[in-house]
Amino acid sequence: MAERTSAASRPGTSTPLTERSSRVAVARKLTRRAGREKAGAFLAEGAQAVGEALAANADGTLRVRDVFATEQPRHVELVARARAQSVPVHLVTERAAASLSETVTPQGLIAVCDLPDTSLAAALAERPELVAVLVGVADPGNAGTVVRVADAAGAGAVLFAGDTVDAFNGKAVRASTGSLFHLPIARDRDVTAVLAACRAAGLRLVGADGHATSDLDAADRGGDLAAPTAWVFGGEAHGLPAEVKSELDTTLRVPLYGRAESLNLATAAAVCLYASARAQHR
Repeated sequence: MAERTSAASRPGTSTPLTERSSRVAVARKLTRRAGREKAGAFLAEGAQAVGEALAANADGTLRVRDVFATEQPRHVELVARARAQSVPVHLVTERAAASLSETVTPQGLIAVCDLPDTSLAAALAERPELVAVLVGVADPGNAGTVVRVADAAGAGAVLFAGDTVDAFNGKAVRASTGSLFHLPIARDRDVTAVLAACRAAGLRLVGADGHATSDLDAADRGGDLAAPTAWVFGGEAHGLPAEVKSELDTTLRVPLYGRAESLNLATAAAVCLYASARAQHR
């Protein structure tokens, strides 16, 4: 990734790199978690994600190492921004771009970004009033959507605990629509350590649980949602394990007024995070 800018990355040249190019092959390794961890980098695909990555690069919060782009008029502005920031830009074929994509319809624009190494302490250093904690969440689309929702609700961090999917999985990055560049994301496989760090930061630990005896409405009426809160969300299939719930201050369910059996994880997270955000902003 640190090679000198190739001819294909310089204005005035038009020889695109193919999927067999060594640069593309090295970047393709970042579609796997082991490759991301070894290289300390991840891929961000599409105009929204690449635009947010370049904004982060410009303000010094995250470095963009390379940009790969196909010859499409819609990429011109972002390619120009990358070059203005001295980010190497590499022209690639459609097939090469597709080899770096994890989507059915590749967008032909990919940024190689430094993988953030954010500790729990750093993520919670500013003592945020709202945090999302994911425990054992397996679906990258759900994980990325929760990051997006947390960002929209004004949360100060998202913490990935236990066996939760990698936050920088291609599908998770795409589902976050650039929000992962806006707030700290930290990971620790020790769930107890994550919860303890939240408590030490002054956060009340509240679990989302469809079988809880109390619900969001009751908590809102009682003023409980205005307190600094770490919302803890469990896996899609079985929710929060009993041993995790035993470490929480309380659990709450989203009230269902219609006939739906339940809400999916990302939707429930949106309802919970916004309930707290509204209470905290009154």
